[in-house]
Amino acid sequence: MSVTAPAGFAAAGTEAGLKKSGGLDLAIVQNLGPASAAAAVFTSNRCLANPVIWSKQVIADGVVSAIVLNSGGANCYTGSQGFQATHATAEAVAEHLGVSSGDVLVCSTGLIGEQLDLDAVTAGVASAAGELRADAARTPDAGLAAARAIMTTDTRPKEALHRAPTGWTIGGMAKGAGMLAPGLATMLVVLTTDAQLSSAQLDVALREATRLTFDRLDSDGCMSTNDTVSLLASGASGIEADLTEFTEALTAVCQDLTRQLQADAEGAAHDVAIEVRGAKTEHDAVDVARAVSRSNLFKTAIYGNDPNWGRVLAAVGTTDAAFDPYNIDVAINGVQVCSGGEPDQPRERVDLTPRDVTVIIDLHKGGETATIWTNDLTHEYVEENSAYSS
Repeated sequence: MSVTAPAGFAAAGTEAGLKKSGGLDLAIVQNLGPASAAAAVFTSNRCLANPVIWSKQVIADGVVSAIVLNSGGANCYTGSQGFQATHATAEAVAEHLGVSSGDVLVCSTGLIGEQLDLDAVTAGVASAAGELRADAARTPDAGLAAARAIMTTDTRPKEALHRAPTGWTIGGMAKGAGMLAPGLATMLVVLTTDAQLSSAQLDVALREATRLTFDRLDSDGCMSTNDTVSLLASGASGIEADLTEFTEALTAVCQDLTRQLQADAEGAAHDVAIEVRGAKTEHDAVDVARAVSRSNLFKTAIYGNDPNWGRVLAAVGTTDAAFDPYNIDVAINGVQVCSGGEPDQPRERVDLTPRDVTVIIDLHKGGETATIWTNDLTHEYVEENSAYSS
């Protein structure tokens, strides 16, 4: 039970005929109120999809009544026709739900450079809107249908939930299996809550949560043009949440979704956590961990069950972080393979047969730490992305 778990939300997923493979491909999540506060963060990719351009305008006043999402087409690099399709989609949602189109976020995911079938989209909107009028739209099944409708190469839907002891709830759904690299936000994510919070408070909480979770998932180093993470608050619980408590809970929900996205990354055989300790600054820790996560040599070694710690140090050395190159420690899955820049335990002691891999790098320069989550680089990833066209 995810986006429909908080009071004041309804969801629907429908088959509009946008995906060549068939199946659910359009979803709407509606905020039924009484409040309609919202916040959102977007990709920092300069090549923006039309839905991102539209949604940045919508979120400016912090008011959102609904969000519509489609798979089967990114609607990116589709010119004025593509932007008109985004606008028309929001208008269709507004007409069916009785809200303003300027309060409708639009998200798309799929192949870049292909026009959406607007007739199919608007028919899908009508179908989903019809479902939203039923009581069933507030059930877990409705939330699951919405989560399934936004999948592309995902093999399973991603949902998360937190119920606060004080009476408010956060729900979330996400999609993403490729192009998982940070730039303020990643993938398509919808978060809902029935807590009473202003749009300014939601913005503070969302940016802190994404900074520590989605921004630290770097599966394949490729940043999407469509990434959007949205947070909608209905206020239907009647409870004013403490911002610190809410931010912590939101971060936990986002972390849950982050790990689900990592586990479903295209073709991955290993889920890798790269933890940097002893950094002078948090930025240094993130920078070092990210450099390792983006090393194809490191990622292919993990795929081959080879604890080649030399590739870890080679990646660390490409950064501007503060460290002594000859005072770095590296441990892989609990085995200290390098101490002070020299060999320690034999690498043969490292067991890389489990899916989960942990690499710990100690820079001995301070007290800051950070973790980046990534995956190995496999034959399956190359094969899937060489044929992707849906």
